[in-house]
Amino acid sequence: MKKLALTALLTTLLATPALAEEKPGEHFEGEPSGTLAEAVANFSRYNQELADLLAKDELTMPDVGEIHVLTYTLENALEKISEEIEEMAEVLEEVHLGSETGNVERVRSNGEIYLESARILIP
Repeated sequence: MKKLALTALLTTLLATPALAEEKPGEHFEGEPSGTLAEAVANFSRYNQELADLLAKDELTMPDVGEIHVLTYTLENALEKISEEIEEMAEVLEEVHLGSETGNVERVRSNGEIYLESARILIP
């Protein structure tokens, strides 16, 4: 009985348009996030799509298929945001070290680089 239910579930999932293109063992790549701005835009857009789907009273298998697909783009966005935040932390440390030594040029140049990224993340 469990095997029949699992087979029915897999058949439904694979018949879902969002998953129809995905072959067993293969995965979607999702939309790329090449820059912090793209990552933030994708993160915002696909989080809203996820929220809209989750707000439904009932999730259908096609809805679950859509969620499956959009998570790839969200994962890409989070990976890029994480990389950029790590880089921002390193640049901010340069601002901090420059401020400790009174190096105005180090503070100014790194501070501007830091703020450029920080303002993309949180305007």
